[in-house]
Amino acid sequence: MDKKNQPLGKLQDMGALIALVLLVVAISIISPEFRTFDNFMSLVRQSSINGFIAFGMTCVILTGGIDLSVGSVLALSTALCAYMIKMGVPVGLAMLIALVLGTLFGAVSGVLVTKGRLQPFIATLITMTVFRGLTMIFMDGKPISGLGNSFLLKFVGKGLVFGIPFPVILFILIFIIIAFVLGQTTFGRRIYATGSNSVAAKLAGVNINRTKLIAYAISGCMAALSGLILLSRLASAQPTLGDGYELDAIAAVALGGTSMNGGRGRIWGTFIGVLIIAVLNNGLNILGVSSYYQSVVKGIVILVAVLSDRKR
Repeated sequence: MDKKNQPLGKLQDMGALIALVLLVVAISIISPEFRTFDNFMSLVRQSSINGFIAFGMTCVILTGGIDLSVGSVLALSTALCAYMIKMGVPVGLAMLIALVLGTLFGAVSGVLVTKGRLQPFIATLITMTVFRGLTMIFMDGKPISGLGNSFLLKFVGKGLVFGIPFPVILFILIFIIIAFVLGQTTFGRRIYATGSNSVAAKLAGVNINRTKLIAYAISGCMAALSGLILLSRLASAQPTLGDGYELDAIAAVALGGTSMNGGRGRIWGTFIGVLIIAVLNNGLNILGVSSYYQSVVKGIVILVAVLSDRKR
């Protein structure tokens, strides 16, 4: 990039952050209720649920793929966790098993993409449908409740550490870990190389299939983690849990500047994108905007983000 275009490039890189600041200022002016501390804590707690999914989605999209199954993976792993807890399995062990299962469910999508040679959209559309159907069959369309009064179960979604919600602390910790992996490790460089030019990456010795498989497994694990937060907050597992969550995650990734073609993007951009979606949802709810109109707004936001990416 020449010197003349450097300021423009920097402005584009900071576009998500600028958009977040302007959005916060605008909603704060319109609604004083938005500025309250309680609302802020609720906002950041809620953002963590989409945040975990979006972090996993970022890894997948950077490889040139997409994962539509995250909402169904969340629902199925959460349902299995709730069932285990109700059957007397220790809460900690049930949660750990749920994370492992979520990772395996994500890996199934990875196998369909790498070994089955299916397009990521088709592969994850299949797993999205199958996992949602399995959830409905397993739960018979009914919620699983009566999970007891375990401290750990309550703490994961509702606990506070020095006044800060535990999900927020976990959200920041996962962000730091994934940022380090993507920016400072060999595996992170392989993810970027796979999405940027898979042929060149393969010639350079990168195991493309394994890289993609791990990325989808990470996405599944992050979806299951979000499910555990929701299970703690709701004290029950719902058969429709996670429905449509993939859209918010993809929107956050796109808003953060990650290319939908793969190979370019930063996890900090996704972090900002998650906050934009959370502020947007929270602000529209406070202003009493119908959920139908909220869906339209989200669609427009995704369109603007994708068009901006094409321009860059």
